Amino acid sequence: MAEITVTEHLLLHQKQSPHATEQFTGLLYDLILSGKTIARRINKAGLLDLLGGTGEINVQGENVQKMDEIANRILTYRMERCGALCAMSSEENAELVRIKPEFPRGDYILIFDPLDGSSNIDVNINVGTLFSILHRPEGKRGEVSLEEVLQPGHNQAAAGYILYGPSTMFVFSTGQGVHGFTLDPGVGEFLLSHPNMRIPEQGKIYSVNEGYRKNWSAATCEAVDWFHNCETQDGTPYSSRYVGALVADFHRTLIYGGIFMYPADIKRPEGKLRLMCEAAPLAFLAEQAGGRASDGRGRIMERKPECLHSRTPLFIGSSNDVAAVEKIYAQHRHAQTDLIFTGAL
Repeated sequence: MAEITVTEHLLLHQKQSPHATEQFTGLLYDLILSGKTIARRINKAGLLDLLGGTGEINVQGENVQKMDEIANRILTYRMERCGALCAMSSEENAELVRIKPEFPRGDYILIFDPLDGSSNIDVNINVGTLFSILHRPEGKRGEVSLEEVLQPGHNQAAAGYILYGPSTMFVFSTGQGVHGFTLDPGVGEFLLSHPNMRIPEQGKIYSVNEGYRKNWSAATCEAVDWFHNCETQDGTPYSSRYVGALVADFHRTLIYGGIFMYPADIKRPEGKLRLMCEAAPLAFLAEQAGGRASDGRGRIMERKPECLHSRTPLFIGSSNDVAAVEKIYAQHRHAQTDLIFTGAL
């Protein structure tokens, strides 16, 4: 079987996607190059004193890891010069980054989390880069306004992630299914390894940090208890798995099925995950793979962000499993109990 590189795959499918222009293909090429560079740094992090934190706090109120800063710098530098973007937003930056006049500009907007789960590098656990690509609204010229960037997930031209683990993988969709590519270090290319990825209709694994249970709403407690007590299609109990790195947990869910849950709680009633750089791109992939993504009330892809770093709860994975959570939340809404947090009872 011939080995297909990610660039060849893009060119082969260019005619099938209205967004796959030469400019768009170049954008993805520079994203891939950035991912290779980040992967190389991660592989040597323990040898180059790149583990641990910088001592700084980012816009999200989180401790900045050394590799967070490096990955953000690599992506910002490379993508600012790719010629396909008019603006970009990083999870690490408070404000929108507009492409400077001295660089060529394009019609695309890039939203990214440079290194999700970065604290896991210290213990050699998978981490990843998340990205979402939006097209600038037609007819817009000049400096990009924030309103042009605050688009719902269904407007995404493409989305994906780069997973850094035992192997480095590039998984993405342009609206024509989900395809996974594994980096071959010998040739320095991402090769097609997982064509047309599909999420099983019902899974066998639920994933959630149950350490936060005392802060959950009654609806969330009931939803998680449902997976404690229900059976899979072959009659066995659900297994619990939780990595604590969103890309790693989603990647497992994409392959094996099941559900990943990051609900709101009494401390974060709006949710913790970022809508634009985390939930929306993964929702795009989930739906393209036959799965589902919800905030407990409705489709993540319909949510329009109110600000650059809007937060959301997230329930994502197999369609039947996510539907079960939505049904429980709907019952609590009807009884007006979904906002009662167990920690406040």
